[in-house]
Amino acid sequence: MKVTKSSPKFTRPILIACFAMLFVGCSSLVYQNFDTFYGIPVPKEYTERSTTPSPSFYGDVQPILETRCVVCHGCYDAPCQLKLESYEGILRGASPQKVYNGARLSSVYPTRLFIDAQSTAAWRARDFHPVINERTNSANTNIKAGLIGQMLELKQQNPLPKADQLPDTFDFSINRDQQCSDIENFADFAEDYPLWGMPFALPGLSQSEHRTLINWLANGAEAEAREQLPQHIDSQVKQWEEIFNGGSLKHQLAARYLYEHLFIANLYFEDKGQDTVYFKLVRSYTPPGEPISIISTVRPYDHPRTDDFYYRLWREPSSITAKTHMPYPLDNKKLKNWKRWFFDSDYTVEKLPSYGAAASNPFATFKAIPMEYRHRFLLDEAQFTIMNFIKGPVCRGNAALNVIQDHFWVFFIAPLEEASSAQNDFLAEQADHLRLPAESESGVWSITHWRRYAKAQENYIKAKGEFLRENHDIISKEQINLVWDGYKTNDNASLTVFRHHDSATVVKGLVGQPDTIPWVIDYSVLERIHYLLVAGFDVFGTASHQAMTRLYMDFLRMESELNFTGFLPANQRSNVMAPWYIDAEDDVSKYLTDYYNNNQARAPYEYKTDNPKAELLALLTHQVKDVLKNPYAVKESRLPDSTIRELDKLNIAPVKGAQYFSDTSFINIKDHGVLTLLANRRYTNISSIFGSADRRVPAKDTILLANGIIGAYPNTIFQLSTAQIPEFVEMVQGVTSEESYRHLLDRFGVRRTDSRFWAISDEIHEKYRVMEPLRAGILDYNRLENR
Repeated sequence: MKVTKSSPKFTRPILIACFAMLFVGCSSLVYQNFDTFYGIPVPKEYTERSTTPSPSFYGDVQPILETRCVVCHGCYDAPCQLKLESYEGILRGASPQKVYNGARLSSVYPTRLFIDAQSTAAWRARDFHPVINERTNSANTNIKAGLIGQMLELKQQNPLPKADQLPDTFDFSINRDQQCSDIENFADFAEDYPLWGMPFALPGLSQSEHRTLINWLANGAEAEAREQLPQHIDSQVKQWEEIFNGGSLKHQLAARYLYEHLFIANLYFEDKGQDTVYFKLVRSYTPPGEPISIISTVRPYDHPRTDDFYYRLWREPSSITAKTHMPYPLDNKKLKNWKRWFFDSDYTVEKLPSYGAAASNPFATFKAIPMEYRHRFLLDEAQFTIMNFIKGPVCRGNAALNVIQDHFWVFFIAPLEEASSAQNDFLAEQADHLRLPAESESGVWSITHWRRYAKAQENYIKAKGEFLRENHDIISKEQINLVWDGYKTNDNASLTVFRHHDSATVVKGLVGQPDTIPWVIDYSVLERIHYLLVAGFDVFGTASHQAMTRLYMDFLRMESELNFTGFLPANQRSNVMAPWYIDAEDDVSKYLTDYYNNNQARAPYEYKTDNPKAELLALLTHQVKDVLKNPYAVKESRLPDSTIRELDKLNIAPVKGAQYFSDTSFINIKDHGVLTLLANRRYTNISSIFGSADRRVPAKDTILLANGIIGAYPNTIFQLSTAQIPEFVEMVQGVTSEESYRHLLDRFGVRRTDSRFWAISDEIHEKYRVMEPLRAGILDYNRLENR
């Protein structure tokens, strides 16, 4: 008998195990080689140097990082979480974990710089890898074993191809797969993506800029101590910290209310333009006078885990980016108002409310503070209040922003002294019906859970209709004065909101002529928006949390629109709403029907024309006329009158090809300012979380041309001279296809590959600072198109 030796059988699990062992072995070998050549890595911790390195970090290096790197690497949408707005962000490094994840079944540990870990070693324990050398300190090693140095060198060795469009090997999609290589695997990254050096998909640095950064890295990538606060600023910090830390129960409750509404504000004492010093209001384990030790909680109303904590003003250590910057003044006027509303007013606090999930309901938590004063506080800086949910604590916000129209006006219900007490009692009674999704953190989607919130909102709407009918005499007496006029001095009385896909901008005044339904926001909507999308929203939370937040926001949008239609004759209200809810889901249609049925309060104004909507808009505009400013009108551009008339053609006559334009385009006019061209998208309705592309109505898209900069994420940049404006206007009007839009780009566009890109970018940023010295920030180029 012949015996044959059979071949070994490799099953799938065995093969997988073999490949895994091979991969681990190769990885280990790579790390061993790095250890052999460059030394064992040790996390590089921040230490305050008494001398200034050469080059200086704050004097030489940071300006280059801001204009060339922070334009992509800022906030949570920084690729690989590499935040370059601060030296501490460089020390922390990068992580492959995505912050924005709409499919998470469980929350992840937050990774907020300065808050969720206090040392580089702690970030290494949370899987952040270094981007500067942490091995042997020598000039050669600092470059060869440092990721930033290698990324910069890769760009110098492989500049962008000389073409209008970059090849398909570049992925510009918002939710693209990230290639977060560490230094040990950089050789493989460079082989696979040779054109992906930094700055990514943009022209390389100048020789001077490159040399400065490389020299800084070679010398150890150190940073000098930040300049000390001037004495007059330091004294104001002490004054305000004393105000926030009063001892009485009333004072503690008021300070908590202020903190929960200002925790993401950039607070400042005086406006010095780009030299303004900003602060964050934080909770600290340490009292004033001692170094701040920030208490880390997911939400501002979470328990601080100690009975002894202090509100502190923490100097903002990061560069100011437009997408997160929300300035808020602390001045004598604010102090006077806060004392009158919160600290010295006649109300009693017998017991402080608890912290935790139940505290997400502000109507119960802060019931002791008279509603009129809370309302006045929110209106006093209404642009900031609305901007909170527009920019929010998350930088970009699908959950908040795909639930609003692309262009709409906002007005506000005024605090009514006569009805304030009744309103306060009413909202406290409705506390159970005003619960927000942040109270619960279900790990999976629950339709039952959602219906509970929907039913509660339905009950609230019924109760609200009854309350309005019972107080009709007061409402009728006020008529159009129900709408806040800014007390004739406050220009926050009217706002315009522009949505740019997953980001948005809020500006003061009434810009453009949107055909959407204006929002009229009352106190209860203001508070719920804040606690839903700002104080209560967790960007690191579950898919369920994000979905519930998005769906609940539908209610608040509709309630704000219905507040506007509530000023119209009852038989006109549904007609005004109908064009914006075509083919809306059954639950939405039922909600609107219930509202019409339960809110039959008569309009507070007697109409004189057969077009009550237009009449109402004219009345509202007149109501805020004393504080109505419009620096965004093209006529404010200081261009010649004939040129302004030419540009105004784009706002007067519809542009048929609006659908082909980017959401946000900046037009840099040589020797003049910057204009913004906004494309506003039309949908049959925006009441569904899914299928927005199927509800698009491109033929009804519009464009708006505005003076100045509106938006933090430009998609397109145009460059032209004053003399070229008529030709530009004619070409814009002639866009009817993707091809004709490309012709416009060929003539005036500044594409990613344009050799002039950085010079024009610098010019736009400088003009931005001149036009809006307080509100300007570093723009973000992650949304630049490749067309």
